[in-house]
Amino acid sequence: MLRVENLNVHYGGIHALRGITLDVEEGKIISLIGANGAGKSTTLRAIMGLEKPSKGKIIYNGKDITGKQTKEIVKSNLVLVPEGRRVFTNLSVIENLILGSYIRNDAKEIQKDLDWVFELFPILKSRQEQKAGTMSGGEQQMLAVGRALMTKPKLLMMDEPSLGLAPLIVKNIIEIIKKINQEGVTILLIEQNAKASLEISDYAYVLETGEVFMEGKGMDLLNNEEVKKAYLGT
Repeated sequence: MLRVENLNVHYGGIHALRGITLDVEEGKIISLIGANGAGKSTTLRAIMGLEKPSKGKIIYNGKDITGKQTKEIVKSNLVLVPEGRRVFTNLSVIENLILGSYIRNDAKEIQKDLDWVFELFPILKSRQEQKAGTMSGGEQQMLAVGRALMTKPKLLMMDEPSLGLAPLIVKNIIEIIKKINQEGVTILLIEQNAKASLEISDYAYVLETGEVFMEGKGMDLLNNEEVKKAYLGT
């Protein structure tokens, strides 16, 4: 579904990505783990057209999308939930969600997906008229995910969805990610809670200083002694 080949990104004199190669198989949950500054977010931003690669290719559903504009990538049903939520704080919950469907014109399907979002996140249904900026961090994260789902993504990329949230909310977010995947949405996930991420991942890549250091099935990496010491605190 998605293949990243030899991806390189420079920030001025900084070589942020150094030949990243990875595959995202349709219907799977794929995780990127690694320390801060390893290149995880830069990888997602480059896929999304928010960073310009200096070398390499990004192939999505058989088409080369390297260097394409972000709005064109979104239209191909590839969507990013950015780190830090980035909801429209002065708009209501329902306005944020409707904005997520701005590229669509299938009213009946939009309503169907809105109902699905409310099923996943009942709190959003009860807070439809509330300004997003007055919600808690966990509620804003739910809104950010819901807004992304309103684009009807085939591949949903998520950057640190549990960052700064209470453990109970983190558990809820992880369960929601599993439910979204079970509905047929492929997931490419960056998650600070490496243990939780690997537990639900079909496959994962470990990034270090802009390179793929290790890769394998989620459970295999979860039980890898090197990964345990470096990222799982054991």
